[in-house]
Amino acid sequence: MNNSNGYKKILIVRLDRIGDVLLSTPAIKAARDTYPDSHIAVMVRPYAKDIVEGNPYLNEVILYDRSGREKNLSGNLKFIDHLRRKNFDIALILHPTKRTHIITFLAGIPVRVGYDKKWGNLLTKKIPNVKQFGLKHEIDYTLDILKYAGIETNDRALYMPLKETSEKAISEVFEKNGITKDSLIITLNPGASCASKRWRPENFAKVGDLLARERGAKIIIISDLKDKPFADKTTALMKVAPLNLAGMTSVADIASVLKRSRLFISNDSGPVHIACAVGTPVIAIFGRSDKGLSPERWGPTGKRDIILHKYVGCAVCLAHNCKIGFKCLEAITPEEVLAAAKRMLG
Repeated sequence: MNNSNGYKKILIVRLDRIGDVLLSTPAIKAARDTYPDSHIAVMVRPYAKDIVEGNPYLNEVILYDRSGREKNLSGNLKFIDHLRRKNFDIALILHPTKRTHIITFLAGIPVRVGYDKKWGNLLTKKIPNVKQFGLKHEIDYTLDILKYAGIETNDRALYMPLKETSEKAISEVFEKNGITKDSLIITLNPGASCASKRWRPENFAKVGDLLARERGAKIIIISDLKDKPFADKTTALMKVAPLNLAGMTSVADIASVLKRSRLFISNDSGPVHIACAVGTPVIAIFGRSDKGLSPERWGPTGKRDIILHKYVGCAVCLAHNCKIGFKCLEAITPEEVLAAAKRMLG
């Protein structure tokens, strides 16, 4: 599309978690394919910057730090003024929040497209919000917003840049721990954003030990700092000592670890989508039965990926307030995960 008929300055906004930002990378490429000569910026939280810095389809990354610099009113007013001066023609708001809608409205961006939720009346083009029904994947919900701006694509591939500094750092860590290019590297992630998504560390430990003993695998454990206790417990329970990198890796480092892994076994969490972006097969463990949080909406997208998810008869999913001990997660056994791993490894 010729820019004389379109948008010269495009802002793509996504202020939620790293996995959500990664699932929005097909939208970035679609915008670039449609508007090859436009200035395209993305607005994310600081913890998601490794997902988008170095993306070849972007001209600019704008960081919005709601826990720091933009925490109070004066910080937000400065940010809004900063955004106004950039003169964007359109804001594509991929995840609805009151804050995002207020900021883009006050920044005077003339076209604001997004889902009609959380003060959606501040948008100029509103899409009915049905995401909670989980009728399609989050990637597709994201691309639906772009259709309202005349951007169509069939390309759903995720993109995550590998950073030179992380590549070097992880190579050095592996070398120091006797992990070579010929090693069968399997990475485990026992962390997740809440208890209703966390398979027990005991289960991860059992799977890790069996793969180490039966396949000679080098087991690596990752998690963010918040979930380090689950990674540490998994490590302590394992009889074959893994390499525990919990709380020691940036998002870019995790991409470099997963790129070197033959298999990634994880709870439903952001690193699942990092693995998909770097081409590493995933076994994803899902709990919860409500449609908006289902594997159909949030599952891994690789052709060989395996999703383990069991319905245990709950009429209503109470999520982290579960009264029956997370039976959906308990129904998934280490033996099932091990069988899936063996199928994938051949």
